[in-house]
Order: sequence, then C-alpha cells, then structure tokens
Amino acid sequence: MDDKARITDLLQSYLNEGQFYIVDIQVAGRRGGQIKVTILLDSDTGITIDECASISRQLGTQMDESNFFGEAPFILEVSSPGVGYPLTFPRQYVRNIGKTLAVALTDGTVRTGRLEAADDTSIVLFIEPVKISKSKKKKEESLSVEKPIEGPLSIPFEQIKKANVEISFK
Repeated sequence: MDDKARITDLLQSYLNEGQFYIVDIQVAGRRGGQIKVTILLDSDTGITIDECASISRQLGTQMDESNFFGEAPFILEVSSPGVGYPLTFPRQYVRNIGKTLAVALTDGTVRTGRLEAADDTSIVLFIEPVKISKSKKKKEESLSVEKPIEGPLSIPFEQIKKANVEISFK
C-alpha cells in the first residue's frame, strides 16, 4: 500500500462519518530530506481553519506514534482546497450552484456560465448571450457563422476536463 492509501486509511476516523471528504493528498520529498504531506479536505458546507487544525493535530500525532515515515522528518499540512483549486467531486459542484464556472471540456472547448444545477452525473451551465453590434450580427448572418451557444447547457462529468469557480468582485 502506498503512502496516499495509508494516509487515506488513517484519515477515515477524522472525517466525521462522511461530513468531510478528501479532495487531494500529496506526498513530496520521499527520497531524502524532509517529507511534506499536504491534505486537502472539504465538506458540503465548507471546512473551517479550526477543523483543519484539529484534524492535523490528531493525524500528526497518530503518524508520529506509528512511525509512519520511519525516522524521516515530515511536515503535515491540512487545509481546504481554496478558490483556485479545480472542482473534482459532484458535491463540490452542488455547493457552488449559482456561481460562475469556467469549464474546460475534453474536446478542448471552454464554456463559461452560471452553474444552475448539478447531480451525480452532470451539471447545467447557463451561458449568457454574447452581446454583439447589429452590424456584426448582420455580417455573421450573411456569412452563415455558427451562432454561439447560449442558455442552459447540460454537461456530463465525463466531458469535463477541469472546472474552476470564477472569482467576481462585483
């Protein structure tokens, strides 16, 4: 069993029976020097700094007592994914309904819109109509330019390569 799997096993008792879930675990510096373990946790209502600190203290103590990395020193960081981290689980999408997402699809296109709905299989983005001038609109019509996608767009999770919440200061 690799380090990530072992850490995942240890973490289970601190996840409050599914209230918190693991977004990512990274282990760096295994070959000589100090090891850095970064754990990203989340919940349907978010996770506080105090909750992260509590889990970090308990898990760190358990890893020390079990000599998890042998005699190698390690740093343990437990935090939330933060706004720049891509959404990876359906429950993260549900929590962000109403926010604007930039969604990179597996076909290389990027769709930006307001997240209207999410379930276990797909999301629905509302794509705002692009405002163009009347003259440009007439020119596009005469050239048979493909009309941009607008309105609700259903996107299955298997077509999503990466999705991020767009930060707005409005």
